[in-house]
Amino acid sequence: MGSRHRRQCTSAAAAIGALLVTAVAAAEQPSADRLTDLSLEELSNIEITSVSKRAERLSDAPTSVFVITGDDIRRSGATSLPEALRLAPNLQVARAGANGWAISARGFNGAAANKLLVLIDGRSVYSPLFSGVFWDVQDLMLEDIERIEVISGPGGTLWGVNAVNGVINVITRSADQTQGGLVSAGAGNQEAQLAVRHGGSLGASGGSYRVYAKQSQRSHTETADGGFVNDASHTTQLGFRADWGKAADKISVQGDAYTGKREQPFPGVLAITGINLALDTISVSGANLVARWERRLADDASVTGQLSYDHIERTVPPIFADKADIVDLQVQHAWRPSPAHALVWGAQYRDARDHVQATSPYVAFLPARVNQAWASLFAQDEITLDPSWRLTLGARAERNDYTGTEFLPSARLAWKPATNHLLWAAASRTVRAPSRFDRDIVVPAQPPFLLVGGPDFQSEVAKVYELGYRGQPTPDASFSVTAFHADYDRLHTQEIAPSRTFFFYGNGMQGRVEGLETWGSYQALPTWRLRAGFTRLWQHLQTKPGSTDTTSVAAAEGSNPSHQWMLRSSFDLPRQMEIDINARYVAELALPAVPSYFAVDMRWGWRPRPDLEVSITGQNLLGPPHGEFTPESTRTAFARAVYLELLMRF
Repeated sequence: MGSRHRRQCTSAAAAIGALLVTAVAAAEQPSADRLTDLSLEELSNIEITSVSKRAERLSDAPTSVFVITGDDIRRSGATSLPEALRLAPNLQVARAGANGWAISARGFNGAAANKLLVLIDGRSVYSPLFSGVFWDVQDLMLEDIERIEVISGPGGTLWGVNAVNGVINVITRSADQTQGGLVSAGAGNQEAQLAVRHGGSLGASGGSYRVYAKQSQRSHTETADGGFVNDASHTTQLGFRADWGKAADKISVQGDAYTGKREQPFPGVLAITGINLALDTISVSGANLVARWERRLADDASVTGQLSYDHIERTVPPIFADKADIVDLQVQHAWRPSPAHALVWGAQYRDARDHVQATSPYVAFLPARVNQAWASLFAQDEITLDPSWRLTLGARAERNDYTGTEFLPSARLAWKPATNHLLWAAASRTVRAPSRFDRDIVVPAQPPFLLVGGPDFQSEVAKVYELGYRGQPTPDASFSVTAFHADYDRLHTQEIAPSRTFFFYGNGMQGRVEGLETWGSYQALPTWRLRAGFTRLWQHLQTKPGSTDTTSVAAAEGSNPSHQWMLRSSFDLPRQMEIDINARYVAELALPAVPSYFAVDMRWGWRPRPDLEVSITGQNLLGPPHGEFTPESTRTAFARAVYLELLMRF
C-alpha cells in the first residue's frame, strides 16, 4: 500500500490496541446473554431447510452442511456477503480486487466459477450467461440475514443442474423480526457504507413490513509495491419485504433494486486474439421480486409455491452489454404417506430471455437474443428403517434447451447410534448444463472467427461419493468431518478445429477430485468459544484421448489451494464488550500464480446501550500485503484495512 494508507492503518491499529487495553482493564462481570445465548447443543438443533427442502435439525442432516448465523456475521465484521462466506470452512473464498471474488466448493474455483448454486431466500441468482454468479451485485443488509446454509457437495436432486459442488442458501429474517428503525454507518481506509432500515406493522391485515436503502463505496486497491489498481466502485440499493401469517397460511413478498458503477483495472488482452482492449467503466443495474406462499396441512404436511422475477443489466465496455429477464416458478408438496416415509416432491419452470449486444468488433454472442427454458420434476423420500437408520432416495428430471433432459439421482444412508452422533454416506449424480458462454460466444464479432463457442458442447457430469460424521462428543465440543470422491467427465476444454483455422469449446477433460472437510467448535469458557476448520483437496484431471487442449487441466487444478485452515476465537468481555479474532491460512495457487498467505482479522465491539453498538474491525493485521486470486505484482495485494461502524436501533 502507499505511505498514506500505511499511516492510516498504523494509526487505526494503535487505536484498536488502546481500546483493547481499556476493555481488558474493565472489571465487571460479563453479561450472560450474549455468546451463551445459544449453546453448542442448541446450535446443533438449529432448523435448516436446504438439505431436504423441509425443516430439519442440523444434527439430523446427512450431508456436509455448515450454518453461518446472523450473529456470526455481525461478530466477524464482514461488510459484504462474499466476506461473510469466509466463515464457512467448506468454501474456497478468494478476493480478486475491490469487487471481484472467486468462490467455490471442492475445487474448480475462478472468477467465472460455475459449479456452485447460490440462492437468496430461495431465488437462484446464477447467470444464464455463464452459469455462475456475479458476486459484486449480490448485496443486501447483512443485519437482515438470519442464517446462511452452506452445503458442500451435490444438490442437484432438490435444486437442479448447476448445484454440482455445493449450494449456498441465504435466508433473511421475516419482516416481523425487523421492526423499528435501524441505521448502520461505517467507514474505513478502503470502503464506506450507509444503510437505513425501517420496519412496522400493516394494521388490520396482521402483516409486517420493512424497507431499506443502502449506499456502498469501495476505494481502488493497490499492488504489493503501491501501484494503482483502477477498481473503485459505488452501488445504491433499495428493497422491501412484507409478511403475513394467518391460521395455516404464510405469505411473503420481497424485492430489491440496485444500480452501480465498477472501474476496470487496466487494459486487458483477449486470450484468443491478443487484441489490446481499453476498458471503460462497467455499469450494473437490476431488480428482483419474489412472492412466496406456504400452507400447513394436517399430519406435518405442507404446500409451497414461489414465483420470482429478475431483471439484470450489465454493460462491460467495450466488450458487451447484457440484459436478462428471468422468471422462475416453483411448487412443492411435503407430506407423510405413512409414519416411515417423509416425502417431498415438486416441479420448477424457469424462463430466461437474454440479449447480449456486441459493443465492439472483438466479441459477440450469436444469436444475440436467446430465450431459454428449464423444466423439472423432482421427488425425494426419507425412509425410516428403524429408530436409528434412515435411507433417503431422490431423483430429478430436468430439461434444458441445449442438451435435453438430464437425470439427477441421489441416495443417502444415515445412522444415528446415539442422540449426539450421526454417521452418513451418500452417492449422487449431478450435472452442469451448458451456458451461453459455452455455446454461443464467437471471437471476433464477425467472420472469419477464431473462436466459435461449442455448438455441440454437452453437460459436464459429476458422480460423487461421500462419507461423513457429525456429532457432539461432549457438551462443550462439536465436530464434523466429510471425506468425498468425485468422478468428473465431459469437462470444459478449448479445442482446435480439424481445419486448424479456429478454436471451439469441447468436453475433452475428465478426472477425479478427492478431499476432506472438517470443522468443530469448543466452548472453552462460558464466555469464550473457539471454532476451527480444515480442508484438503487432491485433484487428478487429464484430457481425454483426441483432445488438443494443452491449458485447461493446469487452469482447472491450479486455481484451488491444496489445503486451507481457519481458527476463530470469540470472547465476551466485561461492560458489554466483545472481541473476535479470525485467523486463516491458504496454500499457494499454481495458476494464477499466488503464494500462500496467512491473514488475521480482528473485531472489537461494544454495546453501551441495547440500541447502540460500536465496532472496529482490522483486516490482514499481520504480514505483508498478499494476493488471493491475482498476481500481487500486477493486481491487488491486500494489506491492512480498518473499518469503524456505528449501529443504532430506534
